[in-house]
Amino acid sequence: MKSIAKQQLLDFIQQLKVEKRASEHTVKSYQRDLKRFSEFCDLNELTVWTELSHEWVLKHIANRHRNGIGSTSLQRELSAIRGLYIFLMKLELATENPAQHVKAPKQPRKLPKTMDVDQISGLLDAGANSVLEIRDVAMFELFYSSGLRLSELSALNLIDIDLQEGQVTVLQGKGGKSRRLPMGKKAMTALQKWLTVRPSKSNSEQAVFTSAKGTRLGNRSIQLRLKQWCIKKGVSESVHPHMLRHSFATHLLEASQDLRSVQELLGHENISTTQIYTHLDFQHLADVYDQAHPRAKKTD
Repeated sequence: MKSIAKQQLLDFIQQLKVEKRASEHTVKSYQRDLKRFSEFCDLNELTVWTELSHEWVLKHIANRHRNGIGSTSLQRELSAIRGLYIFLMKLELATENPAQHVKAPKQPRKLPKTMDVDQISGLLDAGANSVLEIRDVAMFELFYSSGLRLSELSALNLIDIDLQEGQVTVLQGKGGKSRRLPMGKKAMTALQKWLTVRPSKSNSEQAVFTSAKGTRLGNRSIQLRLKQWCIKKGVSESVHPHMLRHSFATHLLEASQDLRSVQELLGHENISTTQIYTHLDFQHLADVYDQAHPRAKKTD
């Protein structure tokens, strides 16, 4: 690509950081995707962005798909390319968006892995033998009790926890949306135990979950602690924080059959996202049908 095209790409990334206030993860992903797209242009002797047509973008995505890149990654790459052209069109440096109508290949939707109630009980009732394990049990109980995302749990501050009302407030959920969630008795008891021994680096540290040094516990540390806990307790399956969230949603749906309420608790913007749990729950529904429907019962 010509130097002017490279500069336009840098200007777009800068706009993402400053004006759009995109997350660091998004910025890095877009940078990586657009660098790869620029290399594709160089291989095909395309020197400026206006030389690209719908067919060139389609060819790039098709090549990536043949190399084994999944649908989700390709959708993000297309979003990065579309974003670049929207930026160029606003500055009147391009007249059309060649990525506008290019779609990533569809990928079969994978059902999330969950744990059954007995597995959850075995994991959470194993007992804590140290201050850090008391903290860990409180974290894992809260994941399962309230269906929190990893980033939501790590971002919790003391003011977000209301033990008297049995509620936790998520101020920065996905998409910047807040929501208030109930806490179960097990989670409340575990949190009370943790808060009595919680170390903090200073009185100004507001994080609910802190490290041994008294600073906020990061996402990666929480993931590692859950992994270590499972190994110590003899859980052979690879368990991650989101599996506890999936289990929360599945078990709640099994008991209530209230999809809208589960959507609200999970913080899903669209109910179609929540509906994936109805697939997990199909066997339960089938059992209920067999037992309850007058024409379903088998006769000898």
